[in-house]
Amino acid sequence: MPADPQSPSRIILEGRDRAGARSMLKAIGFTDEDLARPIVGVANTWIETMPCNYHLRRLAAKVKEGIRAAGGTPMEFNTIAISDGVTMGTEGMKASLISREVIADSIELVGRGHMFDAMFALVGCDKTIPAGAMALLRLNVPSVLLYGGSIAAGHFQSHDVTIQDVYEAIGANAAGKMSDAELKELENVACPAAGACGGQFTANTMSTVMEFIGLSPMGANGIPAMDSAKDEAAFKAGQLVMDIFRRGVRPRDVLTRKAFENAIISVAATGGSTNSVLHLLAMAREAGVALSIDDFGAISARTPLIADLKPAGKYVAVDVYKAGGIPVIAKKLIEGKPGLLHEAQLTPSGKTIGEEARAVKETPGQDVIRSVTNARKQTGGLVILKGNLSPEGCVVKISGHEPLQHRGPARVFNSEEEAMKAVTSKTIKAGEVVVIRYEGPSGGPGMREMLGVTAALVGEGLGESVALLTDGRFSGATRGLMVGHVAPEAARGGPIAALKDGDTVVFDVNARKLDVELSAEEIAKRLEGWKRPEPRYKWGVFAKYAALVSSAAEGAITQAKS
Repeated sequence: MPADPQSPSRIILEGRDRAGARSMLKAIGFTDEDLARPIVGVANTWIETMPCNYHLRRLAAKVKEGIRAAGGTPMEFNTIAISDGVTMGTEGMKASLISREVIADSIELVGRGHMFDAMFALVGCDKTIPAGAMALLRLNVPSVLLYGGSIAAGHFQSHDVTIQDVYEAIGANAAGKMSDAELKELENVACPAAGACGGQFTANTMSTVMEFIGLSPMGANGIPAMDSAKDEAAFKAGQLVMDIFRRGVRPRDVLTRKAFENAIISVAATGGSTNSVLHLLAMAREAGVALSIDDFGAISARTPLIADLKPAGKYVAVDVYKAGGIPVIAKKLIEGKPGLLHEAQLTPSGKTIGEEARAVKETPGQDVIRSVTNARKQTGGLVILKGNLSPEGCVVKISGHEPLQHRGPARVFNSEEEAMKAVTSKTIKAGEVVVIRYEGPSGGPGMREMLGVTAALVGEGLGESVALLTDGRFSGATRGLMVGHVAPEAARGGPIAALKDGDTVVFDVNARKLDVELSAEEIAKRLEGWKRPEPRYKWGVFAKYAALVSSAAEGAITQAKS
């Protein structure tokens, strides 16, 4: 199909003055016929540093076949990715959240520079998913986002395992509850092939979000990474972006306030990752949609938890696919609680989410996704707490197994490494509150995930008797009474910076409160004598991010200073 003369790519490719541009593109195989068609940028996040994105070269080839078959010309480009799982517990983990901004910026830059008529984002690990969405919203040309799919479950001692089990086994090994040989055996089998982490951790949470919010074709993201059906889904998604181009539908047309509410519902209904709060707040800013941290608590409170998924449940993402896919989640919510989901919201196919959900074929007898009447909990997993320790709010994920109240003495650590050393040396006692600060968006910088610490606590048998709070964040695999995103963060003088060992910290999930038993005057007095630590990085990308990043309560986005 010839490109519309008014489409962006014509500015860069048509006319006598653009002969140089065409000549350069012909050097790498593009023909006049290719360049006369609509040009689709294919942003591929393939990288050789993790299983999550390792297979995306294969899928990109299928996407491009689909685009060509539907009359477009694909131009593939790559961007970076950082593995949370590989870097977990190290200084390298600070790069993870920062990478979200770099990925979004790089996709936006290539899209603007080459003036593509449409965009396709192929994503895998945690930050590539929201980053791809953020870039598509900035560019606001007809777009599709496709998730590479989940890894298959590993098999260890007659049961399925995921990377979560490996991190918890580290704590068990440190406590003498698992031998070195058993840990090595588990390490060798937990991740059997390419694909993103298998539970309803951050990648699969955001994959679910993308189908519910309207950027990914329903039923496509949930297909496992190495399933042959994923190739077909990639080809069809390539065709679909050309259909969307012809219809003239743009991301900001679809991602309305109601679409974001549907996305939050999907997180709450599946016990999804607390990282979704950061990512959806960031995406809402790009879409020009008013969304606050308080919206997550309010929507979660009216959403039943119906998916029995790890980290707190029994099943993994591949089991959701076997049950009928992500649309079954929408189907169960529509059938069991009419009016909760905004059914009229559009999906990439042009059908509404209600139409897509009603058409799905659920696997008979599946118990991965429950009915609303048989929900694991009648309220969702995301809870926002506020109080004198976190005036701007913080996030906790409640699956139904955690204690809802905790009162205990603080054990204060100024880095993740300090806390991990205390946990593995068995100096943390039942009843205590582990406080990890100076790990926030600016202070870290980069707001590291604390899966190493939280999993080690669980592995040592302290998961239900110790609480934890941090201005950093958690992996989607974290479980227990673990509160993250405490804001304002310590590095910017938040009350968490005033805490001392032995201070009594009180968690009250039902009351939505997180407090320290200190007077306002005492907190203010302590903060008067507080001095901001020297920045850990004084140049480079980490320093730039630390200077520009907003509060976690605003999505930890970077923004220009006026």
